[in-house]
Amino acid sequence: MTPAVNVAKKAKIAFNIHSYVHDPSIQSYGLEASEKMGVAPERVFKTLVVMIDAKQMVVAVIPVSFMLSMKQIAKAAGGKKAEMANGADVERSTGYILGGVSPLGQKKRLKTFIDETAQNFPTVFVSAGRRGLEIELSPNDLRTLSNGVFSPLCG
Repeated sequence: MTPAVNVAKKAKIAFNIHSYVHDPSIQSYGLEASEKMGVAPERVFKTLVVMIDAKQMVVAVIPVSFMLSMKQIAKAAGGKKAEMANGADVERSTGYILGGVSPLGQKKRLKTFIDETAQNFPTVFVSAGRRGLEIELSPNDLRTLSNGVFSPLCG
């Protein structure tokens, strides 16, 4: 299993694992997960790593159907400017490959912000640490296990 699944097991929370065959020609990993699992895209969340003020990497967990507001993630993280982090830096820091970055079980735990809409659902889906593998858990368990903060992140 992946580090993300191991974190959930160790915490003894209720969760489900969902897998599907990832199509390498598809670039929108989150929307692919939503479609292949038959789950509304508002409940499937993608994990984005962002650089705040060119010095601090943070994680933004947002619905796959939305765009991250750089202004809102910067504000949530207490910074002025945000930009997407470099892919190689993301992989090195989290221990996951792009398209399979999970907010759970990262090699280096990054400060995590979860879009507040996650609280509208009994469970949400996030990457379990590999393309084609999702973990379904309650938003509060996601917040607890990622040491995250609910915040408005989409403009």
